[in-house]
Amino acid sequence: MEKKELESRISAALDRHPYCSLGTVEGNRPKVRYMALFHDGLNIHLATSRKTQKVDELEANPNVYLLFGYDGSWPSDVVEIEGNCRISKDESLRSKVWREDLKHWFSGPDDPDFVILDIEPVRIEFTEKGSERLIWEREKAGVR
Repeated sequence: MEKKELESRISAALDRHPYCSLGTVEGNRPKVRYMALFHDGLNIHLATSRKTQKVDELEANPNVYLLFGYDGSWPSDVVEIEGNCRISKDESLRSKVWREDLKHWFSGPDDPDFVILDIEPVRIEFTEKGSERLIWEREKAGVR
């Protein structure tokens, strides 16, 4: 399968699944929590509060793991993403990611505690509705 087609199919799976499990590392122990998932192609964004432990964990260790897709029935999509995370400095993302159900935690997209976690995928394992597992990997800089 062509890489562009695989990227398109992974992006479509991201569209179908608005929530994921986010794994971070605290010290040498994993921590996992559910998060609302936003994306633009394979650019993945998660909304969170600046005051959460995960922000501290990511500043100490930016490696993350996302898991989503299984919906309780078979066959289901299963997507596993290894990546690097940073707190986004792109103020426009706060408005793009904002949705009304976030009002439970934030006053609005300009709330100073509302931050966007920007995930850069390094490797994605993608199984679309029970088909064979496909692997996507980010090209290394300078390698084509």
